[in-house]
Amino acid sequence: QDRLVESGGGSVQSGGSLRLSCAASRYTYSSYCLAWFRQVPGKEREGVAALDNDGTTTYADSVKDRFTISQDNDKNTLYLQMNSLKPEDTAMYYCAAGIPLTCDINYNFENDDFGHWGQGTQVSVSS
Repeated sequence: QDRLVESGGGSVQSGGSLRLSCAASRYTYSSYCLAWFRQVPGKEREGVAALDNDGTTTYADSVKDRFTISQDNDKNTLYLQMNSLKPEDTAMYYCAAGIPLTCDINYNFENDDFGHWGQGTQVSVSS
């Protein structure tokens, strides 16, 4: 089974930037819905951004105009550029690939809507 591997997390001060990467080891996910989720211990998982196979992107209101999701097909890598980071962005970030009914990140997805998940990368933003 293919693995998704996230990287790029770290600790930054409020207002800083990070770029997360999600590399697929085997398959090409060009026909999939690709997404970033985040989760804080004790809270529900939150959808952050999604990229549909037609190039359409959707964002959670909390990150709109600050985060950008993109894909490098040659490198089979998904990115999440995060600018103007805030302490409330602190979370474990996960990338996922799947074929859900919709690729709108604001949809209330079930876990099995995405068949491929990464192990997560921690983002910590200090004030």
